[in-house]
Amino acid sequence: MSSGTAGHVTRSSIRPLGETAGRTPVRTFLRTVDGITIDAEYAPGTRPSDDLVTVLAHGFTGDLDRPHVRRAAAVFAQYGAVVTFSFRGHGRSGGRSTVGDREVLDLAAAVAWAREFGHTRVATVGFSMGGSVVLRHAALPGSPAAEHEGRTEARPDAVVAVSAPARWYYRGTAPMRRLHWLVTRPVGRAVGRYGLRTRIHHREWDPVPASPVESVPLIAPTPLLIVHGDRDGYFPVDHPRMLAAAAGGHGELWLEHGMGHAENAADDELLGRIAQWAASAAG
Repeated sequence: MSSGTAGHVTRSSIRPLGETAGRTPVRTFLRTVDGITIDAEYAPGTRPSDDLVTVLAHGFTGDLDRPHVRRAAAVFAQYGAVVTFSFRGHGRSGGRSTVGDREVLDLAAAVAWAREFGHTRVATVGFSMGGSVVLRHAALPGSPAAEHEGRTEARPDAVVAVSAPARWYYRGTAPMRRLHWLVTRPVGRAVGRYGLRTRIHHREWDPVPASPVESVPLIAPTPLLIVHGDRDGYFPVDHPRMLAAAAGGHGELWLEHGMGHAENAADDELLGRIAQWAASAAG
C-alpha cells in the first residue's frame, strides 16, 4: 500500500447540472486519480440548499447501501444535499480496501464531484475508518505540494470525525485485535470478502501514511469537530482526546455519554446535532 494526495473525478453517467442539482438524485461511478471506480450517489436533500453539501464517509465493511449509512444520509439530507459513496473494496466500488490509506483518493473524488453540482460549501463527515480518512484528506490540500499543483478543488469547508482512531496499529481492544486478524491473515481476508462484502488488499502499507493525530494540526484553520462515545468498544477515549489536543485549539470535542462505535451507535438526535454544527461551521 502507498500513500496518496488529493484526487479528481471522471464522470461516467452524470446528467447536466441543470437537470439534477436540487431536483433528483444521481447515482454514478467516479474514477479516482489511481484509476479506481467508486460507487457514489448525490441526493438534493429534503430541504435543498444551494450552497451546502455534506459528503459522508462510512466505516470499514460499510457501503452506501447499508441501512446505517442510509439512515445517516437521511438525517443530513434535512440540512442540505448529501453525497454518499462506497470506499474502494466495499460494495459496488472497484479495487481493494487499504483500510484508510488510499481511501483519501476516494473521498477526494467524492468531494470534487459534490463541487460540480454548484455547492459552495462542502462538509466532510467520516465514521471510524472514514473518520481517519476525513482527517487525513483535510490535511492534504493544505500541503505546499498540493497547493503548488493546484489541487484545491477537494478542500472541505468543515470536517467531522466520528469514532476515529488517533494512531495506527492499535490493538488494545478485542474488536481491534479481531480487525487486525481480518486484515492481515489470508483466511481473515476471505471472511471479509465473502462474509462482509469487503475486499481487502494483501499488501502492507509502504510507506506508512501519516496518522490521524499527525494530520490534525495541518487541518487548521478549517473548522474541526471530533465526536466519540465513552463506551466505544474499538477505540477508548484517549484517542479522541489525543486528536483534540493535536488540534491546538481550533478543534471541538464532543464526548458522548453512553455512545458506542460509529454509525450504528450514533442516533438520529446526535446525527442531527452534527449536521447542524457542520451547516454552521462550513459557513
